[in-house]
Order: sequence, then structure tokens, then C-alpha cells
Amino acid sequence: MTNEDFADLGRILVIIPTYNERENIQRIVGRTRSSVPQAHVLIADDNSPDGTGEIADDLASQDAHVYVMHRAGKEGLGAAYLSGFAWAIDAGYDVIVEMDADGSHQPEQLPKLLAALRNADVVLGSRWVSGGSVVNWPKHREFLSRGGNLYTRAMLGIPLHDATGGYRAFRADALRTLDLSDVESKGYCFQVDMAWRAVRSGLRVVEVPIEFIERELGDSKMNQKIVTEALWRVTQWGAADKIAKSRKLLASVTPKGTN
Repeated sequence: MTNEDFADLGRILVIIPTYNERENIQRIVGRTRSSVPQAHVLIADDNSPDGTGEIADDLASQDAHVYVMHRAGKEGLGAAYLSGFAWAIDAGYDVIVEMDADGSHQPEQLPKLLAALRNADVVLGSRWVSGGSVVNWPKHREFLSRGGNLYTRAMLGIPLHDATGGYRAFRADALRTLDLSDVESKGYCFQVDMAWRAVRSGLRVVEVPIEFIERELGDSKMNQKIVTEALWRVTQWGAADKIAKSRKLLASVTPKGTN
């Protein structure tokens, strides 16, 4: 199979955050480089105690398209991506991709995201649109994800089916229009935060179906604390947004000079 050429999109960087992913990192980087050979890869390692950072350094020493960012410690997924975004923009990349290290985001589907980016500013790989799916997920995880996304749509008023998913492609110019200095969530809720900012900013956000596969190796980073943070922040953001809109509406219908 011939790899599709994405030269028209400019320079592409795939950011892969890692924490204790020594069993997965070599495989996922290799698959990414094979799927889109022109793409560069930035491994953002949060000082993994299992030696992931050292493996990443070895990969970078063998491939000029692979880079490593060694971070001080485990600061969260969102913090890793924000550092990666800044690095990518400073380095002059035109397209910036988010991808998990555990194989749940299949690199072989990256061309689908990049092709859609030709007519969009942000592309979300979606599990919950027609054609999307999940593999090896227990029913309670699927219920939690579907329910969380329905709640997010209702509270934030965004027309997205999978605002919590983390397989995404951004045009760098689109990221530059977003004020990332006040991003509140540094954990997994970061994905909802970014999607909401993109929609509110009027960016062209589209979803493409992906097949999400549960990790086979290593430990999942998902836990109750992450779910609770996401629920709390979405509720907080949604309530604040509704209050602000109500006040604006009230101000628009209140006659001037009325106390």
C-alpha cells in the first residue's frame, strides 16, 4: 500500500505523552513513522521511573524524525500536551497531532485524520459517530464514556459526539488563535477544555470515525479521580456559561436607565 502524501499540509508533528510506557513506546513510534513517513514524533516523557525516557532517547538517536522532551515529573496529560504544543509552534510545525502511547489510537488511522484536516482547523477521532467503535472495552467503560459525552454536549452546548477523545489533529494556526495560558485542566479533562475552546472560537471542528482499541500492555492511567475532575469541571464551565449568557440576554432587554 502506498503512503498518502500530505506535503500540502506542511510539517507534521505527532506528540506522544508517556509515563511508564516502556512496553509500548517503541512499537507505537514505529507504527507512526510507517503510517505517515513524513511525520515527525515528539515523545513527551514525564520522568517515567520504568525507563521509558531512556528508550525514547535510543529511538531518537536512530531516527532524525524522532525527538524527546524530558519533563520534570508526572504533571498530567494536559500539561504534557501544552508543553508539546509550545515546542511544536516554536519549531515551526504546521500540523500538530495528539496520540496516546498505548496503542488505543491506531497510527494506521492517522492518514484519515490528516485528510480531513485539509478542510478543517481541528479534527477529532471519534468513537461515537457513525463508523466509530471501541474494542475490548467493558460495558461500564462504554457507558461512562457515552454518558460523559452526552452530559458534556448538554452542559456546554457543543455539537460534538466525542469531546473526551484524545486522538486529534490541529492546524498550528488554529492553536495560535486559542488562549492556552489559562487552560484550567491539566488532566484528561484537558481534551474537553480544548474542544470547547475550539468550538467557541469559531474554528472548523470535524469528527471522523476511529476504532479505539483498549491497551494490551501496561497499566491504564484512568481512575475515579480523573472522572470526578472531568465531571466537576464540565458542570462548573457549563453553569458559568449559562449564567453569563443569561446576564447578557437580560442586559439586552433591560431599558437604559432602569435600576
